[in-house]
Amino acid sequence: MKRYLILLASAMLAPAAMASTPVNINTADAPALAQALDGVGLAKAKAIVAWREANGSFESADQLSEVKGIGASLVDRNREFIQVDGGKAAKTTKTPVAKARAGKARAVDNDD
Repeated sequence: MKRYLILLASAMLAPAAMASTPVNINTADAPALAQALDGVGLAKAKAIVAWREANGSFESADQLSEVKGIGASLVDRNREFIQVDGGKAAKTTKTPVAKARAGKARAVDNDD
């Protein structure tokens, strides 16, 4: 019985472990993006490719949030697997929202 439970647990965890693999968002096609990124199906992957074709290469992982249907939480969830140049992980840039939050935090700190 123990053997079956271990087999069942490993079978359930295997897809999650294989779901996110490093992918270059500037060169991958839609099926590769959909397979590699957690929470990205074929429709979102096609939107990523369409954005790239219309606007040029992505410079950072955060720039993915400019694609319709891709939010900051999805980018954060996949950040370690997103590549923009060769084998390097995508750099983090402060988005306008992140900059606003940082400014707000400083303003609160200065109210002492």
